[in-house]
Amino acid sequence: MNAYASHTSKNTPPPRLLPVLQKLKETYILWFDYYRILPKTHRYSLGKRIDDLFAASIEAVSQAGFLSREKKLPYVQYAIRKVDTVKVFLLILWETKSLDDKRHLALSLRLDEIGRMLGGWSGQIVKQNSPDRQSGEK
Repeated sequence: MNAYASHTSKNTPPPRLLPVLQKLKETYILWFDYYRILPKTHRYSLGKRIDDLFAASIEAVSQAGFLSREKKLPYVQYAIRKVDTVKVFLLILWETKSLDDKRHLALSLRLDEIGRMLGGWSGQIVKQNSPDRQSGEK
């Protein structure tokens, strides 16, 4: 029995993910449905690049979740850059009519929320790692 199958039984709940990681995963699954129906002219170029950026952002957030507070910031910032790049590439797909309005909007709204979540996390890390906070001052 593989690791995934062991979490799909009725007795064992699936592993809990960070909220931003859960949102990224859900958005990637939506993207993957759209990716498969992109025109070939973009599927194997820009579509593949977007797919890779999603994977990189998921990986960075997953890694950040396991690091100490002092080491998280570069990974969160990396994920922010990747998500922002996905937004630009999706805009290009939309402008070239490879992605329709409805699909572009569905992905954009989710990515905007992910961006806010990552930005908030980044701000929280900066605040927690500030010299004033570490020395016990308020």
